Amino acid sequence: MTAFAEGAPCWVEAALSDVAAGRRFYGEVLGWTFGEGLGHTQEQYTMAYRGQRKAAGLHRKQDGRLPTAWTVYFATPDAAALAARIGPAGGQLVTDPRRVGPLGALAVAADPGGAVFGVWEAGDHEGFEVVREPGGFCWTELYTRDAGTADAFYEEVFGYVYADEAEDTAKGRDKGEGDDKGEGDDKGEGGHTAAAADRFLLWSPKGEKPGPGTAIGGRAVFGDDVPLVLPPHFRVYFSVTDCDASVDVAVGLGGRVLTPPVDIRYGRMAVLADNQGAAFGVLQG
Repeated sequence: MTAFAEGAPCWVEAALSDVAAGRRFYGEVLGWTFGEGLGHTQEQYTMAYRGQRKAAGLHRKQDGRLPTAWTVYFATPDAAALAARIGPAGGQLVTDPRRVGPLGALAVAADPGGAVFGVWEAGDHEGFEVVREPGGFCWTELYTRDAGTADAFYEEVFGYVYADEAEDTAKGRDKGEGDDKGEGDDKGEGGHTAAAADRFLLWSPKGEKPGPGTAIGGRAVFGDDVPLVLPPHFRVYFSVTDCDASVDVAVGLGGRVLTPPVDIRYGRMAVLADNQGAAFGVLQG
């Protein structure tokens, strides 16, 4: 029985060309230590810890043409059943469901816009053990160009319910209860109002009351100034005690600043690329 609700982020891992370099970088920036990988050598896959608790994974890319990037995995009690919903909802499977020994089962998929994510059915490995505290995963958000299609896809696959962050007003419907929690008559796809389609939406798991208190991620829409060459994608965020200091450490280790530190309603955040190009965010709450 997984400790995470279906659709909740439960694991993150970075695909890198040089895992040893990744250990050095993230060890300094996020305070991670590293142990054995999930049935692999450390050069192929290494587990990151904060203290004695699992925080994330780093693995070596099998093909240099693959992107250097972080992937977020969402929990499910049945990876095969969830994977069967991907195609009919408009997405596609990148990796068919497969067992990873006694650890669990996984699949990797892309949504209709091409944003890649994973799903994880827990076995002996349930997921990360440090969340929303320094060095731990704290948030993920999807960046897309087609809000309506993306919202409909994730509602169909995971049953997400939505809240418009700008209004803190529920715009989704809980399909488990079957009642419409939206307001007004101008409904868009995905159970939210069309007026909210291009604003930032918060995702909450099926059966929860939509809003900041239950949100596990969010959906943003690219601005007109974002080059078309940048594909839809997920971004993962990690908690830090000092956003500006973390940025300085990352830059000193060869990382780059994609979004300089800025104050938002949830704290102070920045977006970085590590010394191999994988993008991630840091948030000082």
